Amino acid sequence: MSSFKAEVQVSRESDWTSNGLRFATEVEATIYVQDLCMRWLSVTDTRVVASEDPVTHTWKGGRLATHPV
Repeated sequence: MSSFKAEVQVSRESDWTSNGLRFATEVEATIYVQDLCMRWLSVTDTRVVASEDPVTHTWKGGRLATHPV
């Protein structure tokens, strides 16, 4: 496992959807998806899952930032 990603379900859809953001910790991904839900009104469910993708972003001090290479 290399990273964690946030996934959402939106109204009238049964599939889980994610974007390209990958986080080093499950906590960062959880905070990110909670923040996302405050902006997207159609989210009906969320989850955080492990990903084999490399880390791309961090969540620090209440802000999203790109992960240094």
